[in-house]
Amino acid sequence: MKILLVYPDYEETFWSFKRVLRILGKKASFPPLGLLTVGAMLPSDWEKRLVDMNTDILKDEYIKWADYIFISAMIVQKESARRIINKVKKLGKPIVAGGALFTTGWEEFTDVDHLVLGEVEETFPAIVEDLKNGALKKMYASNGFPDIKEVAIPDWNLINVNNYNSMCVQLSRGCPFNCEFCDVVQLNGRLPRMKSKEQLIAELEALYRRGWRAGVFFVDDNFIGNKAILKKEYMPAIIEWQKKKKHPFTFNTQVSINLADDKKLMELMVEAGFTAVFIGIETPDADGLEECGKFQNKNRDLIESVKIIQNSGMEVQGGFIVGFDSDKVSIFQRQIEFIQKSGIVTAMVGLLTALPKTRLYQRLKETNRLTKRTTGDNTKTAVLNFIPKMDKNKLLNGHKKILSTIYAPKSYYERIKTLLREYKPVNRKKQKIRIYHIRALIGSIWWLGIKQRGRHYFWKLILWSILKRPSLFPYAIGFSLAGIHFRSIS
Repeated sequence: MKILLVYPDYEETFWSFKRVLRILGKKASFPPLGLLTVGAMLPSDWEKRLVDMNTDILKDEYIKWADYIFISAMIVQKESARRIINKVKKLGKPIVAGGALFTTGWEEFTDVDHLVLGEVEETFPAIVEDLKNGALKKMYASNGFPDIKEVAIPDWNLINVNNYNSMCVQLSRGCPFNCEFCDVVQLNGRLPRMKSKEQLIAELEALYRRGWRAGVFFVDDNFIGNKAILKKEYMPAIIEWQKKKKHPFTFNTQVSINLADDKKLMELMVEAGFTAVFIGIETPDADGLEECGKFQNKNRDLIESVKIIQNSGMEVQGGFIVGFDSDKVSIFQRQIEFIQKSGIVTAMVGLLTALPKTRLYQRLKETNRLTKRTTGDNTKTAVLNFIPKMDKNKLLNGHKKILSTIYAPKSYYERIKTLLREYKPVNRKKQKIRIYHIRALIGSIWWLGIKQRGRHYFWKLILWSILKRPSLFPYAIGFSLAGIHFRSIS
């Protein structure tokens, strides 16, 4: 059987970095890990081809070649997924669709031939058998959260890894917290389920054999969901493997703020090669944290927690939200001040969005405050999909004010300096110079030092970095380049 796996395009979103990637000679930030894993689960004697529309064109001849088209997507890819579905249906080929978009919003895709809801490990053997027999059902749904200790190693041969800025692996699924606006609990549960350490090392080994020697993103919902076993088993295993391979990878991932409370875990993560973590800060307002159930962020000095992690050797990237019922007009300036003082260079500030199936969605639905389905983009083209307590125009204008302020050259370059004063990454060895490093240096000088407005702030940062923190000069260049993208979406 011939299977075509298709991953929809991302619009210009916070994490797309399309302009910066072109400067680096890359096409996309991350590969489609879910489809690469599904591809590895297909029978070995079947033919398979993967088209990531962030890096390649979906040609009609590919669709005509296939017996079935498999699509996986997240909610932010909804419009692109719809265009693909329409194109495939015109060519008369059957579609099998799964992933977060379809799991939480399948009601909008009843024209799709076959839907796979939830995690696929338990239902996939039946799907394959039904494919063989020509008896594929309309819908397959996982009844729970499967053990992931038998998950296949992704088939990295389905893509050109050089098209991407970073590779991906997954150690666990699920998050012990239950924030009202988040759909992780609905998708993956509250009890973190982990692969074996042997599986994890095998996945790292597969990437190494594929020739990858750069960043790897752990896509876990909350990487530190089970801190005890992480410290006891997984971190030592990663550290040993990295030493044996002479540290080919740097890692980043998503964690909760309570990482700052565990000095030993931070030390192990840094030793293992983690250089950055994304944390949902959401808001400096205690009432907002109470409202959304972000209890792990309450009763602590959030800026101090951020600086503890930065001092340990990891950059902190942050997620922020405005639009909570408890928000006052003062929240916009408070968010700006918090972001600037914290030195969180990569600050994703979004409008509160009611994602399907979340507790927030249900609460707003019950009180008749929902207005439309969300696109999933809560930053650049953000639109409210519910009736806010604050005046709508004040909320939208306040959101725009935050973005235009924190990504203006003066504020942005000052924030980079704030981070570099605190950031203490481990300097294990001199990194091998690669072509994208040279492109980054030349591109930053041309676009930021010559062509764009605010270039004197760029040169002030570069001079400060050379004189005060010369070892962090590459970070100054990298963060400066990222600002091209952030300003384009603000």
